[in-house]
Amino acid sequence: MAENSLFAILLRQRWWVSAAIALVIGLAGAALLPPDWRVAGALSGFPFAVIAVMAAWRGRHTPSDSRIAQVDAAVRAMAWPAFAELLEQAFRRDGHEVRRTSGGGADFELLRNGQTLLVSARRWKSARTGLEPLRELQAAREKASAAALYIGLGEISEPAAAFAAQHRIAFWQAAALAESLRGMALGKPS
Repeated sequence: MAENSLFAILLRQRWWVSAAIALVIGLAGAALLPPDWRVAGALSGFPFAVIAVMAAWRGRHTPSDSRIAQVDAAVRAMAWPAFAELLEQAFRRDGHEVRRTSGGGADFELLRNGQTLLVSARRWKSARTGLEPLRELQAAREKASAAALYIGLGEISEPAAAFAAQHRIAFWQAAALAESLRGMALGKPS
């Protein structure tokens, strides 16, 4: 499916957008077509109803905007030991074997199904992510022949975003972090 096709765009929206379109098209088709074609008109919104179901299924674990803001505020208020422990619990819950690393650009080494992921999260509170932490993570990644993930709540500079795209370093910001921490008690900030 083309990235900017109508259905691809609707899949990235909330489910109710597609459901509303399906309802409007179905009602308009049933009301405006001749009696022999009303059933077909009513069913003309069906593809949008399917997209609504698909969007709802995809978004079933997507946190709300208020949950994202709550997680963002809570983790920004945490000290590193508390935040690291929270991440470790979330990674373990999701089936990873977790090893903490010291220095070298990564804070965690995650193992699952024979694959390694290096995670850099110590600078999660930085207002802006620049090239330096990503270069450190990339160097550690090359040594370990692993995938890489950077967790940071601040803005990503253009050079850092380009570097991450070039080296396939994944980013987690507030929304992805809230999704990863779903169902976890954030506790009291340190």
